Parts: sequence; structure tokens; C-alpha cells
Amino acid sequence: MTLHKKEEIIKKEFHILKNWEEKYEYLIDLGKELPKQPDEFRSDEKLIHGCQSKIWLDAKLKGSRIFFDADGDALLPRGMASLMIRVYSGLFPFEIIYSNTNFIYEIGFQTFLSPIRANGMLLFLKKIKIYAIALNSKISIGSNDRI
Repeated sequence: MTLHKKEEIIKKEFHILKNWEEKYEYLIDLGKELPKQPDEFRSDEKLIHGCQSKIWLDAKLKGSRIFFDADGDALLPRGMASLMIRVYSGLFPFEIIYSNTNFIYEIGFQTFLSPIRANGMLLFLKKIKIYAIALNSKISIGSNDRI
């Protein structure tokens, strides 16, 4: 599925939610569904520094597509991570590198997330792009290892 199609699905889901309480509840439900990672997953190199809660992100290539795993110590950030993984996993790294994040604003994150949580979301997206850049380089040189 294309990035644009994934973003459209997410926008429709959030359009149905009538208020910020329903949006929070939806994100919390997504956080509950995110698979728990083993303790060794929670390493410092996977930690997204600057977030209010602890959230970890990892990426790997399968073929020439990038897939993400995440974990966190609180349900709301886990839900935000789950949503971003749903959007960006399975794409080619170059799709992520050249993507914009307009859909984040279109679903209203800036209006119902606290400034600290919104900043955490931006840091998470930045880390996704960093992984995409690094893994795109590995594709260019013919290596399919993890970062």
C-alpha cells in the first residue's frame, strides 16, 4: 500500500472521532495493541531522546523495504508509535526520506496533544527518517543488515 493511501486511511479514522477524548482513547487502544518487545530491545541507541515518556524505535530491511518496531513505557506514546509504524512500515526508504508529515496536522495532533507530546511525535518522525536515510545507504551499497 502506498504512503498516500495509508495517510488517507488514518485521516478518515481520525475524522470519525468527534473530540479529543475519543482521539486519546483511540491512541491508547493502539498502544495496547502494540506488541511488547523483549527487555534487550530497550537499548539506548533505540531510545528517542527528548520525549516525555520513554519510547524505543528500531528499523530493519526486508528486501528493499523498511519495517519498524517500537515499544514504550506509557500507553499514549505507544499508541502514537503504533500509528506511525502503521504508516511508515513496509515502504521503501526513499519514500520515507522524501515524504512530508502534513497528515499529522490534518488529523489534528497539534490541537489535542500537549506541546511536549507533539514534540515527542516530531522526534519520533525524525528518528524514522534517520533510519530511512541509513537503510537507504545500505541498499545502495548492497548490504541488508540492520543499522
